[in-house]
Amino acid sequence: MDAMAAGRDMDTPAYNRIKDWPEDERPRERLLQHGESVLSDAQLLALLLRTGDHASGSTAVDIARQLLSRYGENLEAVSAASVKELCESPGIGMAKACEIKAAFELDRRWLARRSGPLLQVRSSRDVANYYMPMLAGLKREQFQALLLDRKHRVMRDVMISQGSLTASVVHPREVFNPAIRDSAAAVICVHNHPSGDPQPSQEDRELTARLVEAGRLLGIPMLDHIIVGWDRYI
Repeated sequence: MDAMAAGRDMDTPAYNRIKDWPEDERPRERLLQHGESVLSDAQLLALLLRTGDHASGSTAVDIARQLLSRYGENLEAVSAASVKELCESPGIGMAKACEIKAAFELDRRWLARRSGPLLQVRSSRDVANYYMPMLAGLKREQFQALLLDRKHRVMRDVMISQGSLTASVVHPREVFNPAIRDSAAAVICVHNHPSGDPQPSQEDRELTARLVEAGRLLGIPMLDHIIVGWDRYI
């Protein structure tokens, strides 16, 4: 019996607990002593994960490192991953995946609200800075129409469509019907590229041409069509 028990002990990985580490190496203690800015991405993720994996003997930091490695050390890619995709990383179950998604969504909402509502448009940058925190990182294309009055003050923000992983299908009537109902003087269109690269596709250029022509016929000019990526826009 003793030999069998010893054999089981040898086959079972030792669970390396963070609380057994030297105090100045533990993420929580480092944050308390020095502030969150000194922590690595893996250490910050480990604080979200809280616990390791008994089955593999991995600590929360180990799991966080594996997750970051899986996504090329790219936090934007981790943020864009679905709950199902996060659960494919060793040591991450449904609860941990939901905690990660919630943390990134809180960050996205904070960034979107940091500068307050968009009240008036003076440049394309105003629009891009407002929409990038909301749209960057989404898995699907989302197409928005910004309705403006004659002084380019924002009347309303309308979500026109949510597309597939690669393309969004938008018809001019879907963009200009709300503009006609609200007596808008002009329209600006915005959508994201899930890849993070805002370079316009041929489809984007053709859609822009259709929207510009429709706006010309209706007397409601489309001032711009902005494509946003992770941290830049076109």
